[in-house]
Amino acid sequence: MGNMRSCLKMLMMVLFAGWVFVWIMISTNLFKNNWTPKIAKHKPSASYRSNDVHCGSELCLFAYPEEIHPNSKRREDKRENGEGDDGDEPIGDSDSNRAYFFSIAKFRAFGLRIGYVGHICWAFLFFPVTRASTILPLVGLTSESSIKYHIWLGHISNFLFLVHTVVFLIYWAMVNQLMETFAWNPTYVPNLAGTIAMVIGIAMWVTSLPYYRRKKFEIFFYTHHLYGLYIIFYVIHVGDSWFCMILPNIFLFFIDRYLRFLQSTKRSRLVSARILPSDNLELTFSKTPGLHYTPTSLLFLHVPSISKLQWHPFTITSSSYLEKDTLSVVIRKQGSWTQKLYTQISSSIDSLEVSTEGPYGPNSLDLRHDSLILVSGGSGITPFISVIRELIFQSQNQGTKLPDVLLVCAFKHYHDLAFLDLIFPSDISVSDISRLNLRIEAYITKEDKKPDTSDDHRLLQTKWFKPQPQDSPISPVLGPNNLLWLGVVILSSFVMFLLLIAIVTRYYIYPVDRNTGKIYNFSYRALWDMFLGCVCIFISSSIVFLWRKKMNKEGDKESKKQVQSVDFQTPISSPGSWFCGQERELESVPYQSIVQATSVHFGAKPNLKKILFEAEGSEDVGVMVCGPRKMRHEVARICSSGLAKNLHFEAISFNW
Repeated sequence: MGNMRSCLKMLMMVLFAGWVFVWIMISTNLFKNNWTPKIAKHKPSASYRSNDVHCGSELCLFAYPEEIHPNSKRREDKRENGEGDDGDEPIGDSDSNRAYFFSIAKFRAFGLRIGYVGHICWAFLFFPVTRASTILPLVGLTSESSIKYHIWLGHISNFLFLVHTVVFLIYWAMVNQLMETFAWNPTYVPNLAGTIAMVIGIAMWVTSLPYYRRKKFEIFFYTHHLYGLYIIFYVIHVGDSWFCMILPNIFLFFIDRYLRFLQSTKRSRLVSARILPSDNLELTFSKTPGLHYTPTSLLFLHVPSISKLQWHPFTITSSSYLEKDTLSVVIRKQGSWTQKLYTQISSSIDSLEVSTEGPYGPNSLDLRHDSLILVSGGSGITPFISVIRELIFQSQNQGTKLPDVLLVCAFKHYHDLAFLDLIFPSDISVSDISRLNLRIEAYITKEDKKPDTSDDHRLLQTKWFKPQPQDSPISPVLGPNNLLWLGVVILSSFVMFLLLIAIVTRYYIYPVDRNTGKIYNFSYRALWDMFLGCVCIFISSSIVFLWRKKMNKEGDKESKKQVQSVDFQTPISSPGSWFCGQERELESVPYQSIVQATSVHFGAKPNLKKILFEAEGSEDVGVMVCGPRKMRHEVARICSSGLAKNLHFEAISFNW
């Protein structure tokens, strides 16, 4: 299986390299002077004269401007139809006229080039948001870690397309053809489609700015789902030839999107919820033992009773190897969606419909260091809970060398220390954590002393949910060997697409161009490509998904029996956390271990420079940070300063 995965990765790298090679060659004279004329020889004459010359040969504008008279295309069309010149055509061939028309042509060529550069951005725009990507792992990235590239590419492409639009508006005004903005030419670029795409793009662009993403998430979320319409009108505007240049990233994105839809149709089994005194939640789901993920992974949740469309990512705190049958995520109550979820969980409900997508995370996480320093701020501690639990699992192998772990966590308020209750699973034993050398330095930044908790009635409440017949454990969308079957889906759907588009072109589009003397509709060509691509993705993904589902039917039956056999328990409470100063009957082992390992500092922030440099004695120190941007940047500066060469930095960010 390892060799098969290596072969698939190698094939993907070769295809990707070939695709990039084509982009590079487009701007060369070899493509313009040699390749383009040879391709044009095999085209039908009518189509070549009016349509394909603009679909294919316009690629050459990367290399040279379209230095033509602004009305020359209209005059040529009239001459082909046997019509004479209009009276409004410029008369004379003076130097000033030639210079004027040359400057207009250069201005138009500038607008075209700007649009082409924006199109290059579109060629990579969807790779970072393809969650189950087969491309990103090849360069050590995940969808969440590379989301910033999607944001940058989106800003750049929208800016370039806006400049492209403005330039052509000015150009059409200069040549008295402003109504071209709303033209829909059946044999050439439909300008109206580009105008509609630009209007949709501006709406998506404005609502994707940080203000809307972070403070008005619903506006950003719903507006961003106009991307489907945006793609349709954009592709109609640029045509099928240019669509094929950006096809790989859109093709992979729609495969990923459809597989996510298939996975989300199942209702996931929510086993229990722990309500922390700090108004945070830990949700525990049932999962299949074959579902493996790495620490710091994310799970997307959808609760229809709160929102029919919204999905939200949350950090997984469990270890897929230590907790083979369950998966846990932590949710902090902030924002309207999480507040509604907290209210529902806190009420008297005994079941909750939840759908999930994922998990998504890095292919691997290197924890092989002499020392490991984990720096967190607020809820940034959650990915490190999964890291510590992974180390607990590794400690069960006596031959594995474990790093010394220092967890530096900063919280605003004393009650946020309840996060520390989640570090160890409740059923852990002394022998399981005996080899783990863990030290915790907790900083309370907004309070100068320990508050009085003797009358604090906020307790750590555990709620258990009744299993429902529709519930299923979380499992990979394509079952075991998910990566292998994802490769099968990609290859089969793409080969099917090539065959279908060849058949449609040869037996339907080509006869229209060749035999009737007419030119096949420019927009219909693009619509054929999009339609056939979606059909191939739907057929291939559905066949593989249903076949894998049938193969795993017996395992699903056993998993459902396991889900149904979970006894329903009434909500229980225990003293809220170790900081409440009360004896706890439950979870005594984690309680004692956390108390012994933790030092609490009030009214202070961690001196990160001192903490990191004190670890200089170790040969190899891994430094991971998750928290506010200021904290991440400070740790990054310290690690890159060169004063301590043994620090290996890695950042985890939730903010995009």
